[in-house]
Amino acid sequence: MKKLVIQDSETIRKKVYAYVRDQILSGRIAPNQRLIETKIAQEIGTSRTPVREALHNLEIEGLIQSIPRVGYQVKAISAAEVEEICEIRSVIEGLAARWAMEKAPGKAVKALKKNISLTMATVSQGEIRAFIDLDAQFHEIIARCSGSTRLLEMSQTLRGHMLRYRIQSIFSEETVQQALRGHQNILRAIEKGEADEVSLAMQQHLEESKQSILRHALKKEE
Repeated sequence: MKKLVIQDSETIRKKVYAYVRDQILSGRIAPNQRLIETKIAQEIGTSRTPVREALHNLEIEGLIQSIPRVGYQVKAISAAEVEEICEIRSVIEGLAARWAMEKAPGKAVKALKKNISLTMATVSQGEIRAFIDLDAQFHEIIARCSGSTRLLEMSQTLRGHMLRYRIQSIFSEETVQQALRGHQNILRAIEKGEADEVSLAMQQHLEESKQSILRHALKKEE
């Protein structure tokens, strides 16, 4: 774990929490790996108290679990959890896309076209892993254009949970191209202004993402 330097005591708890959370979501702390307070505190240069609080909050968030006589451990990747997250995302992000189409279609279409163009250029250069950030930006554009702060917060949280699964499935250009086609279908539906088509395009895109995760990320855990 890369050493983290924190100087502002007023924000130390938030920074420790954000740091450990990012390590988990990015896969740098692997599923089933134990989290030892003293070791983490030493590695990031802080006391055990903010680390203990961070681990408690991460347990509430569902990223880690407390095991008697063992301590905290990163939750294993679960097919049931993937199914649940994708199902909820399908509803929330389908609604976000419809609202974006209704409230800010011009802004959404312009930003999504720019994102897709950048994604195509990046992937064509062989930078497959860069798709993870560009994919997140695509969905973030839709959520922001929906005009709903609550939808934005919920979609950000769910995408955060999905990241530790999704990052394991983006290893081939075929997977990325499939996701990119999903983005293009969503964009076309928004351009047409068809609410049902927008919802269906988002649903199909997230279903394909789910199947990709089930094929790749979960296989690694077997």
